[in-house]
Parts: sequence; C-alpha cells; structure tokens
Amino acid sequence: MDGQDAEFARAAMPGAHYVNHPWRIRAAEHKPAQLDAALAAGFAVPDTIVTTDPDQARAFCAEQPGGAVYKPLWNSPYTDGDGQPVQAWVAEVSPDEITDAVAACPHPFQARLAKDFDVRLTAVGTELFAVRIDSPDLDWRRRQHLLTHTPIDVPTSARRSVARYLEHFRLVYGAFDFAVTADGRWHFLECNSNGQWAFFPPPATDAIATAIADQLQKGPAA
Repeated sequence: MDGQDAEFARAAMPGAHYVNHPWRIRAAEHKPAQLDAALAAGFAVPDTIVTTDPDQARAFCAEQPGGAVYKPLWNSPYTDGDGQPVQAWVAEVSPDEITDAVAACPHPFQARLAKDFDVRLTAVGTELFAVRIDSPDLDWRRRQHLLTHTPIDVPTSARRSVARYLEHFRLVYGAFDFAVTADGRWHFLECNSNGQWAFFPPPATDAIATAIADQLQKGPAA
C-alpha cells in the first residue's frame, strides 16, 4: 500500500507486536533525547553540546583536552548532483574550522574519546549480541572492508543500562554503538532503533535473525 492507505493501516493495528513500532522508532531517533535517556539509564556519555552559536561551538571544541568531533544531528537522505547518496561521517573538528554557517541549524559537537575499539551491541528483547569492532577510521562505518569483528561479552552494568534505555523508549530492538576506552569503560555514542545488523560475521547474524524471528513469533512476552 502507498501513501494514506499505508498510514491508515499502520494506525489501525494497535495490538500488533512491532519490532519496532514506527512511532517508537521516530521518537527514539532524536539524538538529544538519546543522550538524555542514556544518562538516565546509567551509561557513560561523552561531553556533548548541540548549538546554533558558532562561538559557543568553538569554545566547546577548544576546551576538550582530547579534541572534539562533529556528527550529524539527523541522518538526512542527501544525494549529490548525480543522485548518489552522500553520508556525513563523524569527523574530528578544530575550533578554527567552525564557520558562522553553524547558525543555520542545530549542530552537535562531542568530546573525542581516546578509544581502544568500538562495540556494536544489538539488543532484541532481553537478548544481547555484542561485537568488538577494530577499525583504522574514527567512524568505522566509512570503510567497512577494513574492519575486524570479534564477539565480546557485555558487562553487567551495560546490560542493566541497555534494559533501562529500551524501556524508556518502549523499544524491542536497538543497535547500540559504544566507544570502549583503555580502562574498559563503555561510552554510549548512539542507538539506532532500526539499525542494520546483517554485516556481521555469519554466527552473529544467524543468532540475531533467530532472536528477531522468535520475537515476532512469540509476541510481546518474548
């Protein structure tokens, strides 16, 4: 179905078990709300500012001892002149690179962490599947052919925080990104409530697929 018919059909199934409900996905996509929820859930979160003030942005970046990064506030579907998709990667930024164009719309800036590696944690209900990601890039999504993936255990504290976070947004599924520092601390970066997972090695992919199928089969009590 297209357009209005599809919208009506989605709204007309209040008792269905979604993984996740489209409205829950939409609510959980807002990056500032994610950071607030992560802090309330007990996650460590890098110092962050969202601003339209260029001077405030420059001052924040100058104050970060390990440097700062810029990341998009929203994953907008931009394309270039040839119609090819364009992605804004997370990138290091210095105060002198920040122009007055920041005033056009809200921009997030975040303290850069001296991370040892990244973690993508896929949560399906109470089942958690975590993979350590080693990449030469600040943003590991940029050149995925250079990644190495290794299954990793989830600390008890992170398990508790994941459960609280999902409960906050009433999510069944979440793809969490963490930066892990030398002290073993998992720092919350973001959670995609509709995130991809099939790029993992087959054992992890198979386990996640089975967990999603179980959720759809068993319903909300799963």
